[in-house]
Amino acid sequence: MKTGYKVALYTATLAVVFGATWAAGAATGPPETPAAHSEEATHGDETTHGGHEVTPVKIPPGLSVSDNGYTLRLNENKSLAFHIEGPDGQPATKFEVEHEKRLHLIVVRRDGSNFQHVHPEMAPDGTWSIPLGLPDAGSYRVFADFKPEDGPKTTLGADVHTPGDYRPKTYADSRTFTADGYEVSLTGELNPGKASTVTIEISKNGRPVTDLQNYLGAKGHLVALRASDLAYLHVHPEESDQVKFAVEVPTAGRYRLFLDFQHEDQVRTAEFTLTTHEEGGHGH
Repeated sequence: MKTGYKVALYTATLAVVFGATWAAGAATGPPETPAAHSEEATHGDETTHGGHEVTPVKIPPGLSVSDNGYTLRLNENKSLAFHIEGPDGQPATKFEVEHEKRLHLIVVRRDGSNFQHVHPEMAPDGTWSIPLGLPDAGSYRVFADFKPEDGPKTTLGADVHTPGDYRPKTYADSRTFTADGYEVSLTGELNPGKASTVTIEISKNGRPVTDLQNYLGAKGHLVALRASDLAYLHVHPEESDQVKFAVEVPTAGRYRLFLDFQHEDQVRTAEFTLTTHEEGGHGH
């Protein structure tokens, strides 16, 4: 096989199982939706349990191949290719520009390594494609983040696989990242159920960097993923002289955060691992 990886699509909406270990998520992927209990009955968007209506829980973005009527369809080729199937069953071709791009493609191995944030090109027929290197064996989660014209903002996820000897990595909590003479530090706590502000400080060779270039319309672009299942979380840049983001985490647990920033005409990525305030104290 020329591609070196195989495509594996989840054809049904995937349930979130809180408290699952990162290792289990890396080995098996998100669990399937549990079968309904014998005492429950589902009617449309409502579920009854013991005669009482239960409000359904919205699955976080990125855990399903389909959402809001749109479906991510991956194709196996020399490059990663895919299209977004619209509610009418046809490839969608009209997307709004967000953060200077019509679609953001995030790729990360299921152990939280090998993060990539790329921007494929779309052909007139709605096929997106981009060369994509997945050198290390294992399953990778592919996220398509987009907003169709006249449609809701949507994040879809599917898996691709690189065969070979899979050796998962583990990550301890870390608020500092160093590479190429840069030191990037993160302050702030993650609090489940509400937006939390995190602040980024960047220095190079011991001196603060004060001339960051805009990347995707801001001083940085942050992606946050829940470690247990790689749920894709909402992150919003805040208007400030500093590099700040509002991060919304739905549950307690550990999270991987990836910051793209541009300096001296080069984009670099800093990585952090945080546990929520309730479980991890002050992130020591």
